[in-house]
Amino acid sequence: MAATSLGRLRQPSVIPGFGLALGVAVTALSLIVLIPLAALMLRAGSLGPVRFWELATDPRTVAALKVSFATAFVAAAVNAIFGLALAWVLVRYRFPGRRLIDAAVDLPFALPTAVAGIALAAVYAPNGAIGSIAKVFGVKIAFTPYGIIIALIFIGLPFVVRTVQPVLEETERDIEEAAALLGANRLRTVFQVVLPQVLPALLTGTALAFARGIGEYGSVIFIAGNIPMVSEIAPLLIVIRLEEFDYGGATVIATVMLVVSFVLLFTINKLQAWTRRRLGDV
Repeated sequence: MAATSLGRLRQPSVIPGFGLALGVAVTALSLIVLIPLAALMLRAGSLGPVRFWELATDPRTVAALKVSFATAFVAAAVNAIFGLALAWVLVRYRFPGRRLIDAAVDLPFALPTAVAGIALAAVYAPNGAIGSIAKVFGVKIAFTPYGIIIALIFIGLPFVVRTVQPVLEETERDIEEAAALLGANRLRTVFQVVLPQVLPALLTGTALAFARGIGEYGSVIFIAGNIPMVSEIAPLLIVIRLEEFDYGGATVIATVMLVVSFVLLFTINKLQAWTRRRLGDV
């Protein structure tokens, strides 16, 4: 097995320079990602296990972490549903204004996060266009966790749409027509023919939206209200700790977010790999 793997590495390539390319890639990854993250974890570890646990289990820290991860998860789940639906409409139908909607999907990528936050706060505030309507029914959106979810849906939707859209464009419609000829209704065709083909891409887009939501800061602080123990997110708490010169507390929160995010994304990647193998065997 080892000889086989070594032989594969030594196979000549059409484009030479594997060693140089690998070296540059690993060096860049180390300088930009691995070394800074390792320094962060070393800084947090230097506090000692007792102090680290004390800071990590602080009630305010735990509450902020719960808000960040819970709202990011809910927003990613919503984006998975509506992002798939939007990608389906853009790919399968032709209608007036389609190109305009397709371009509008990328707006969260182009807009500064502060602009998005201010716009959302203005609309969903109690005196805003949508917030005033919700207020009539006794629902408060802005300055609550609901506002955070709205902001994360806004910034995460393009990740799902742009990941699923190319897969839907490459999906052959002949398979759907064959399923219809065999007696499958539309709902069965969607769930048993179309969805299995786009599921890996959908999981990827959802994971990207979830990862972006965990660390989002600019668009959230304007609509969250930033109330400790209620609507305060972990990135904001890190900034507060830094402003208080509590570098230990900031690095502990960042380390906990790093570890939890890595475990969740690793699990999602394993699920993606399992899905691809399963669909490949069908």
